Amino acid sequence: MLTELRLLSEALALFCFGYPFVMAWYWMTGGILFRLLRERKEPLLESPPPLPEYPLVSILLPCFNEEGQAGETFAALAALDYPNYEIVAINDGSSDRTAEMLDDIATRLPLLRVVHLAQNQGKSTALNVGALVARGEIVVGIDGDALLDRHALTWFVRRFQSDPLIGALTGNPRIRNRGTILGRLQVGEFSSVVGLIKRAQSTYGSIFTVSGVICAFRKRALHDAGWWSAEALTDDVDITWRIQLAGWRAAFEPKAMCWILMPETLRGLWRQRLRWAEGGVQSVLASTPVLFSRGCWGLLPIWGNYLVSIIWAYAMFFGITLWLLSTLFPALSDGPLGFGLLPGWWGTVLALTYILQSCVSVALDSRFERGLAKSLFWIIWYPLVFWLLQAATAVISLPRALLRPRHARGTWISPDRGLR
Repeated sequence: MLTELRLLSEALALFCFGYPFVMAWYWMTGGILFRLLRERKEPLLESPPPLPEYPLVSILLPCFNEEGQAGETFAALAALDYPNYEIVAINDGSSDRTAEMLDDIATRLPLLRVVHLAQNQGKSTALNVGALVARGEIVVGIDGDALLDRHALTWFVRRFQSDPLIGALTGNPRIRNRGTILGRLQVGEFSSVVGLIKRAQSTYGSIFTVSGVICAFRKRALHDAGWWSAEALTDDVDITWRIQLAGWRAAFEPKAMCWILMPETLRGLWRQRLRWAEGGVQSVLASTPVLFSRGCWGLLPIWGNYLVSIIWAYAMFFGITLWLLSTLFPALSDGPLGFGLLPGWWGTVLALTYILQSCVSVALDSRFERGLAKSLFWIIWYPLVFWLLQAATAVISLPRALLRPRHARGTWISPDRGLR
């Protein structure tokens, strides 16, 4: 029995530390290819080229208790450098002064139209209502805390015009609250992981999710996908998969940027990541039968990687549990088993690989945000905090998603937007 436990422990160690190693090289390769094939000859951020035409763009802004950040969000929207856009704000039954603030801003901002919902029905429903009244063929979705870059609409429209098969685009969110350790860790996360993964996925042909805080869609693609689902916990993951299952492409446009607020408390971060994880499981489970019945084999790489990532999370859980039990009760196993939190030489290899991945990602993102090299110190601590957080939320989210009542609405609450 002891021999079998040691073999199991060694197998868990190999998988738990081998999977991130392989994926790091997978993401680096895809990110570098994206840079060479797409970004190398792209124009500078400060000078987007003139477009052949400037179609009407409708910006959808679902709002729930946004009185704390509505003013700065609309100030950024009013300053956009695009000649033909409208703003549709949807007040989703807010309980604070959001409704009054939106009506007041609308009197001073002719581009803004406000829709009021009597009660909170969820972000997906708010987006569907906004899309119904939107006049543009291209719709851009942002969150209530997003400060949109003045050229973001131009870059989105330019990318749509370059490829008629693109139905969804994900922009490039950057974190603006960095006053705490958690805030700086998330700067490191977005600088070393998020942008690199989106570049790689875009290179390989399919994207797991557009960033709901800054994304753009063709209305035709939304129609083909059945619009946003009111049952989705994470509207962005759900609509990304259904648009791609409908035959459209999703891609990454790094020059379409916005500045966002992120949680800076452990409770807020945990709630955010657990919702993301549960929504991801929900969307993938719903999409799996359609993927195989329609033969959408282009989505198999991200589907397979997601499946392996869930297995990895449970392997981490069982590996750490086995190590703790064998450490606390050495008589049961004649000493600690092979899987430990400090895996010897494998840990050194993985740490060096991760530092290399971080340097590659920071180099790719340095043209979009100055001073990213300063975040390398915080990037070093990312695996310790966020890998364990990712594993924990994945382990908990799978049974939560499986046991979630059918047709339950994905309503929302005010998120933790950090300290400013």
